[in-house]
Amino acid sequence: MSITQNLTLSISSSSSAFLAPSNFNSRSQVSLQAKSPSICKCIATPQEVETAYKTRVSRNENLGKLQAGYLFPEIGRRKSAHLLKYPDAKIISLGIGDTTEPIPEVISSALAKKSLALSTLEGYSGYGAEQGEKPLRSAIASTFYPDLGIEDDDIFVSDGAKCDISRLQIVFGSNVKMAVQDPSYPAYVDSSVIMGQTGLYQKDVQKFANIEYMKCSPENATREQLVQLVRYAKDNGSIIIHDSAYAMYMSGDNPRSIFEIPGAKEVAIETSSFSKYAGFTGVRLGWSVVPKELLFSDGFPVAKDFNRIVSTCFNGASNISQAGGLACLSPEGLKAMRGVIGYYKENTNIIMETFDSLGFKVYGGKNAPYVWVHFPGQSSWDVFSEILEKTHVVTTPGSGFGPGGEGFVRVSAFGHRENVLEACRRFKELYK
Repeated sequence: MSITQNLTLSISSSSSAFLAPSNFNSRSQVSLQAKSPSICKCIATPQEVETAYKTRVSRNENLGKLQAGYLFPEIGRRKSAHLLKYPDAKIISLGIGDTTEPIPEVISSALAKKSLALSTLEGYSGYGAEQGEKPLRSAIASTFYPDLGIEDDDIFVSDGAKCDISRLQIVFGSNVKMAVQDPSYPAYVDSSVIMGQTGLYQKDVQKFANIEYMKCSPENATREQLVQLVRYAKDNGSIIIHDSAYAMYMSGDNPRSIFEIPGAKEVAIETSSFSKYAGFTGVRLGWSVVPKELLFSDGFPVAKDFNRIVSTCFNGASNISQAGGLACLSPEGLKAMRGVIGYYKENTNIIMETFDSLGFKVYGGKNAPYVWVHFPGQSSWDVFSEILEKTHVVTTPGSGFGPGGEGFVRVSAFGHRENVLEACRRFKELYK
């Protein structure tokens, strides 16, 4: 190349010594004129840094209070990172409570039939009632709340209990005091934070200010406990949100609904779901019961406000999902769901027996498909990481459910039998 030719170079922000041609053209538009080559020193100014356009809309400051990411996506992130580190590892997931067994054919065939019907003039339907189709609401009332005074129009069909939790938070707004069980499903706490019901996170006690944390059992509530809770709510004018997503896992005399408790209709709302009964974690279908007897302090019915929120924020559950829900509540569907639930409860027994045999204290597992294993004096996340690193099994750190879960890991019974057995074999190898 002739020294009289143009040479285009990128100049860094540091000083550079170089041979300059007669005409030098750079991105920073520095031009040096010289009749012959010469040594020169050039200090280039940095290019202007492009600043992203910002609106004048302030961020919801409550979102800034949330700690790290939501629990289960964080577990998923760590699982993915582990798989990159050990690409040939057979990872077994017993963390998030996601069902693994196929939807029973009596139910899936109803889903398929409804889906195909939508391709015909006779079978097509568009928007439905936001509150749910009447036959399904009626079937839910008669199946889960017989002789409890719960009527069709007390039931709001939804796309899952988790979504209803957030819609209920909108109903109550920010000017309320929230109490949660500890350990607690993260959605209860996080939705309270987002709504502005809480203060800042207090790292020393691992709690949010302005939330009451109530110690609880990892099992579903007993009749005696619900009686006490209803009595407390009536004495203090409180409202209970009762999550009955695992009611069909209950055994013995334990109540399947809070509305079995006298007076509960005046102080309680119940949410539930088909997710863990029929394998609908992906199909998405649930419901909430908001009795007409439940009133705000000014006498206005809570159900009317919830209906307004549902009508404003939701277009109703999928008509295909609702057809599947109706099939779930047929005699054949109920029998099939009980079979799937029995399968997961057998998994639970296998996990409990494994940790029992290793000398661990275990909790839960009798009326719910989760086993809580105690690791005294250890960090839940440290135990989670050790199990993942040494056994390639994903669990859930108890502290992700609140300070009451610290020192525990939760092991889910949702898994194929061969995976549960293999995971338990690995646990025995690690802790023998």
